[in-house]
Amino acid sequence: MAKTYDLTQGKTTPIILKFFFPMLLTNMLQQIYTIADTMIVGKGLGDNPLAAVGNMSSLTFFIIGFSLGLTNGFSVSIAQAYGAKNGDALKKAVASSVILSTIITVLLTAISVIFLHPVMIMLQTSEVIMADSLLYGYIIFGGLFSTIAYNLCASILRALGDSKTPFIAIIFSTIFNIVFNWVSIYILHMGVEGPAAVTILSQIISAAICFAKLRKIEDIRLTKEHFRDNVKVYLELLKNGIPMAIMNSITAIGSMTVQYFVNGMGVAYTSAFSACSRYINLFIQPSCTAGITMSSFTSQNFGAKKYDRIFEGLKVCMTIALITYIVFGSVMVFFPRFLASMMLNGEQQIELAMGYLVRSGIMKFGVDFLFVVRSGCQGMGKPLFPMISGIMEMVMRVAVIVMYADKVGFAATSYAEIAAWIAALLINSVAFGVFLHGYMKKSDMSHILDTASVHNCFKKPHKLNHA
Repeated sequence: MAKTYDLTQGKTTPIILKFFFPMLLTNMLQQIYTIADTMIVGKGLGDNPLAAVGNMSSLTFFIIGFSLGLTNGFSVSIAQAYGAKNGDALKKAVASSVILSTIITVLLTAISVIFLHPVMIMLQTSEVIMADSLLYGYIIFGGLFSTIAYNLCASILRALGDSKTPFIAIIFSTIFNIVFNWVSIYILHMGVEGPAAVTILSQIISAAICFAKLRKIEDIRLTKEHFRDNVKVYLELLKNGIPMAIMNSITAIGSMTVQYFVNGMGVAYTSAFSACSRYINLFIQPSCTAGITMSSFTSQNFGAKKYDRIFEGLKVCMTIALITYIVFGSVMVFFPRFLASMMLNGEQQIELAMGYLVRSGIMKFGVDFLFVVRSGCQGMGKPLFPMISGIMEMVMRVAVIVMYADKVGFAATSYAEIAAWIAALLINSVAFGVFLHGYMKKSDMSHILDTASVHNCFKKPHKLNHA
């Protein structure tokens, strides 16, 4: 029988780091095989196919980010039930998450496939890369079930404190992905359809490994009863999941707007932007992982009403985010040409990417700290402010790119990202501080009242004075 992992017990730093590092390796491996995909496509097929694949990134994030937000939201309820040691609520939350995820998979697959071509036209996709963008997109969205299955299984495992199994799953899928991407392009001489198909198969492998582990966990052994009369559970899951999903999708709309302006500048700019986006996604992974850790740690301890531990967890995760900023921000600032030339061939593309990397590297602390405080709000079951911050991210991206694209050109793309990071960071920092302070104060008052009640029980009763 497989174990679950209680994050409400033990010293905070060791238990967080034990959870953090397997998940960090998981996320880094995911990004490494994404980088490997980009390098294989860029070097094996050229800058135009690379632009076609990169052109899909914002739309892919819009669809997959929505589903990821939902499954992450579901995991908050699962982790809170686990932290509260409520076995029946835990099983019902898992069962309901499966039902909702299945419905969402069908809807998102249909919507994304039907509207892909019109959206590509709306984004000013060049005719030079249109065919490859559509081919890549139809395969990725047609196999959306594999991505959602993995995200759901991995989020349930993490809610139960298990970050090792998703790591093991990603090791196998990463090896498969890199090897068969190379095979598809250099041996089978396929186009962008090769990496797209390999990506789907890799996700299926990851999902299968995580599902095999879930079946062994006694705490979530489900029966037919756990799938019945779950209307209240559905509403609770959606209360956490929908705001997180909307947050991701709204953020993606801002990114799609930036992509629209980049595409209008020309294919060279699309290629440079694609490469930079890949590096940003890679270099934020430690802080992103710290955020996911913060969410799971906060959710379990919130369910257990151990609010002091949430504050201790914040300090550890913010330290991780600070180290991430110092290390990877420095790499972006001091080695931009090396990074750009690893993916791009043309000198113009390399120069454009260098400027983007330097500017973003200096201000990268905004997104690093954002992941932690935003996840803390979500872990306490307060997804409204993260959703509002997602709206603000979109507003800032759109406002900056619209106002400055004609004035400073490609540099406006990095300014748009930086403005979005800082605005969202401020909103989530205030919200997290207010919520946590309120719960800690309420807990202290409750303790005082409980102590007073016990003390009064042992007081001798006053004698009544009879007239």
